[in-house]
Amino acid sequence: MTRGAEVERRGDRTAAAERHHVRRRSPVLVLGLPRDPAGPRHVAGFLAVTVLTVLVTRGALALTGFPQLGGGGLHIAHVLWGGLLMAVAVVGVLSWAGPVVRPLAALVGGIGFGLFIDEIGKFVTSDNDYFYEPTASLIYVVVVVLVLVGEAIHGRRRDPHETLAAAADLAVAGLAGGFSSRARRQARELVDGAGDVRGAAEVRALLDVVEDDARELPDPISAVSRAVVTASRRVARVRWLPRLTVGLLAVVTVYTVVRATVLVATGADLPWWAMVGLLASGAASLVCSLVGLRLVGRDRRRGYEWFRRAVLVNLLLSQIFLFRIDQWSAVTGLVVDLVLLGVVAAELDVLRGRSGADDLARDAAEDTAPAR
Repeated sequence: MTRGAEVERRGDRTAAAERHHVRRRSPVLVLGLPRDPAGPRHVAGFLAVTVLTVLVTRGALALTGFPQLGGGGLHIAHVLWGGLLMAVAVVGVLSWAGPVVRPLAALVGGIGFGLFIDEIGKFVTSDNDYFYEPTASLIYVVVVVLVLVGEAIHGRRRDPHETLAAAADLAVAGLAGGFSSRARRQARELVDGAGDVRGAAEVRALLDVVEDDARELPDPISAVSRAVVTASRRVARVRWLPRLTVGLLAVVTVYTVVRATVLVATGADLPWWAMVGLLASGAASLVCSLVGLRLVGRDRRRGYEWFRRAVLVNLLLSQIFLFRIDQWSAVTGLVVDLVLLGVVAAELDVLRGRSGADDLARDAAEDTAPAR
């Protein structure tokens, strides 16, 4: 066999291997839809801003006596401002290439969606009742469904080609405006994480020619994420944290059940399914907490995984029923659950050695370091 024939044969084998690997990729990836590694943070930020917008809007309207903008038979509802802000976010994402615009789009879109979903009571009632009692539960169900959708999208393990595509995505912004030290480090880590897939060497060479530029567009979602991770990981080092976690979970669960029982005993008109659901989910959360407390002494990671399950039961189930029964108690419980989830997730990040939290903590250190 001649040398040229051998080279051609190797090329054919390489091409066949590439075609086989392409066939093994997920259908979404084959269609050219790689996931953004920062996507979970953007989705979480979007939903957090949505919930905060609803709370601020309802609180401001209650304090000001529910004023109406308009006159002469016209009423400019805030759902219209919400739609406008969501349109601005979509136009921004469609207009600018690269990842820089996405955090701002998540922020603006979250405010817009919050203003939109706050008026859901008007959309599901024949008399356009903004004060429809199940409104809070409906809003929370929508948020929970979006959380589950985000988890379904980003929960799978990433393909190396997706990781490489994310590095190339960062290069798009770098070619236009240069790389800060943080952006360059993130891009190089993504290329290294992709391994030796086709195109990795070319993307690595592309990153090397991007100029240095410390200026960055503000990213409020990442800034808050870094602050939360840093604070949570400091708290997670406390030795008595497991007992405190279980104690808070127990207090929240017992208070929720007692509050609902009192409302029923005083003759409040509450649906039976909300009470049954609240009692069942509260019991499930308490059982998960106790299992975690039993395990955490000999296997800290497994114990905290059970704590995480307990908090998620509260967030994804108990809060739905509580918002139907008592909205203000639900808001308090929601805040406590979110704080607990942040602390538990931070400890799990440490125990698992996940790099995502390390990156955020390192970014926070870079942000607070004195400029040279």
